[in-house]
Amino acid sequence: MNKQIITKNKILNIAEALFAEHGFNETSLREITAEAKVNLASVNYHFGSKKSLIEAVFERYMEVFTNSLMNEMAMLEKDVQNIKTLEVLQTLIHPLMAVNHIRPDGSSVFMKLLGRAYSETQGHLRRFVMQKYSHVFLRFTRLLHKANPELSSESMFWRLHFMMGSFIFTLAGHEALQEISQSDFDRKVDIETILTRLIAFLAAGFEYSREQSDTLKHSTHQ
Repeated sequence: MNKQIITKNKILNIAEALFAEHGFNETSLREITAEAKVNLASVNYHFGSKKSLIEAVFERYMEVFTNSLMNEMAMLEKDVQNIKTLEVLQTLIHPLMAVNHIRPDGSSVFMKLLGRAYSETQGHLRRFVMQKYSHVFLRFTRLLHKANPELSSESMFWRLHFMMGSFIFTLAGHEALQEISQSDFDRKVDIETILTRLIAFLAAGFEYSREQSDTLKHSTHQ
């Protein structure tokens, strides 16, 4: 591996750690260059701008995640007529674990980055992700709709939104959950175990029926 590639990867590693910890807006290029022990010219040479660096950080994770997810969905689509919500959500497990090959605890870093992108004003990043990966998200959404054909587009929107929030919150803070599980229940759990529990919970929530929702709404107004 030549020196240019080593320097580029070093900048990416430092940038993604700082972005995940402090956010995109609060992390300056000066902080990144100081931590990586490179000059600003190196960042400009490899990435051109802070926006491009943010996109490069995301692309490294998204390429691994989406390629793996496409393979998982292709296998599921072989029997698409009998598809279940739990099966669709389970296609996320291997792709989320696959990003750990990028760096140790990669799935946690990835979720923290997604959380930052979700909560901070990063319009360029949303445009970048949608332009490059929208076909993957649409395919996943179609599978969920295939498993839940009675849901309206509005219901799908809200359930996907809540599901994404749960994923980000749970995986971004998985260290705390592992510590609680160990101290309170004397049970050591890894990320895959947490994912399996989370997906079972989300599948039940996603299939929460309109009739149950209407009943709950009626009872709260009594």
